[in-house]
Amino acid sequence: MSTRTEELQSLLSPVVEALGYQLWGLELLAQGRHSLLRVYIDSEAGITVDDCAAVSRHVSSALDVADPIHGAYTLEVSSPGWDRPLFTKEQYEQFVGEVVNVRLARSIQGRRNCRGRLLAVDGNGIELELEPEHSLSLPFTAIKKANLVVDDE
Repeated sequence: MSTRTEELQSLLSPVVEALGYQLWGLELLAQGRHSLLRVYIDSEAGITVDDCAAVSRHVSSALDVADPIHGAYTLEVSSPGWDRPLFTKEQYEQFVGEVVNVRLARSIQGRRNCRGRLLAVDGNGIELELEPEHSLSLPFTAIKKANLVVDDE
């Protein structure tokens, strides 16, 4: 996680939690002069459009006051969905045994994209079973993006 993302997480987590939701994660995507801040929220009861709208209003106010993003940006607030992105070690641990898609920031053993069963998580990264009896260890620092795979059976 980048320093800028960590700063945004620290700023927005208390805002989201005060509303009764969990800040699942966020993505800040620079798109030329315009950026996109995507905020994922979750709760045990699920997330509705009204939940997203309420969180969006409060997060927008917090961002206006702190002004951590220079230039124009679009704010999106949504549920992580069934194919939820994974951001933290704890989230990976929660889904050990599930199939995930992983996009790497750099090639490892000739791969930039991997799909496999999440076998294990430690302080440094994850281990994926790519096919029976072939696994691959991936450090967190090499993972650009990871998502659960829905209905892989």
